Amino acid sequence: MKLLVLFFTLTITLFASNITHFSYDGAINPASSAFVKKSIKEANKQNSQFIIFELNTPGGLLSSTRDIVSQVLNSKIPIVVYISPKGSRAASAGTFILYASHIAVMSQGTNVGAATPVQIGFKEEKDNPPSTMKTKGINDASAYIESLAKLRNRNVQWAKESVTKGASIDSLKAKELGVVDFIANDLDSLLKKLDGFEFQMDNKKVKLNTKNSKVQTIEEGFKIKILSYLSNPSIAYGLMLLAIYGIFFELMSPGSIFPGVTGLISGALALYSLNILPFDTAGLLLILIGIILMISEVFIVGFGILGIGGIIAFVFGSLILFDEKTLGIDISLSLIIAFALVSIAIFIYLLKVIIQERKQKVKTGSEELIGSCAKVIKKKDDFYKVEIHSEVWNAKSKEEIQVGKDVIVENIDGLVLEVKPKKE
Repeated sequence: MKLLVLFFTLTITLFASNITHFSYDGAINPASSAFVKKSIKEANKQNSQFIIFELNTPGGLLSSTRDIVSQVLNSKIPIVVYISPKGSRAASAGTFILYASHIAVMSQGTNVGAATPVQIGFKEEKDNPPSTMKTKGINDASAYIESLAKLRNRNVQWAKESVTKGASIDSLKAKELGVVDFIANDLDSLLKKLDGFEFQMDNKKVKLNTKNSKVQTIEEGFKIKILSYLSNPSIAYGLMLLAIYGIFFELMSPGSIFPGVTGLISGALALYSLNILPFDTAGLLLILIGIILMISEVFIVGFGILGIGGIIAFVFGSLILFDEKTLGIDISLSLIIAFALVSIAIFIYLLKVIIQERKQKVKTGSEELIGSCAKVIKKKDDFYKVEIHSEVWNAKSKEEIQVGKDVIVENIDGLVLEVKPKKE
């Protein structure tokens, strides 16, 4: 009779020996989405009984968040989203991912929430009502997280408040409100609490068995790390700076090759990063104006005015190019300051060179010959024929000079050069 009861309740006990584990610490972006996809694929290859997704995120892109949530919901292997270690958070995008998980776990000293969507380029006034675009975004996100809460039988009311009011709670409160299943302070305690844990998956009851199981940790890999770097606003900004400096120095010294090649490659990578990351159009426009002004300084003698103006435009554009609330991470302020200081130093140096050049007396025509080196090609009596700058001149000297010797031009007397032997 007991066997029949077990059969009809459709209880499935998983005895697979492998447990797949991977951790991600950072903003949610295309790189994190690719990492989740790779880890689920590896878990299927290893025939793992479940996946532990250890997460610490300040939030990130909504498109990447939806992609990760979709992968979690459609996974044939149960996924445990574990907010860890202590001090971590599942803010904004992390809240959606936690709600999508089959089992939600947090470590003590962690928090979840503040899931209100932020649109880049839209700034609300305090006294004005929310814009239509913002209202639509909040309503969409609220309905989305509500559907996840109902699917996983988690607290619906708080889920909606995390979106509409930006509510955030710690792990203990999350356990009390039914946002997470339980609290575990480390991986070992997590595995112990998961042993014998039962939950619903695809209308079937699943019971986990972690005894004698082997935990297989998945690393990001080279390709995903590169994508992760390119998805970082500071890296994208750094590539943009390399492109600017590379092209700038190539224009200053044509034929150097290396600065130009470096600039072109960095520029291509920077464009790829901008294609991945959402950016403020006004910020990008200011940066482009700054680049044009700085490059114009090379061709138009503006005494540094064009260059300094370009730096100011570039810095202001840099400050508003990316939105930390949208991406979960922003350009490092120290990087922007460093760029400004280095650029100012370069243009001060160029200005100094321009002023020195202007102060120098212009030498043209025959004046340019004085002090130059010539070569004696013929001698007749006290007069000589010398070759200088691919020209043949008549010359005279107070000293005896042999044919083939080098001489220095001291003066010009009409069409005759006054020369002296060059000291060896």
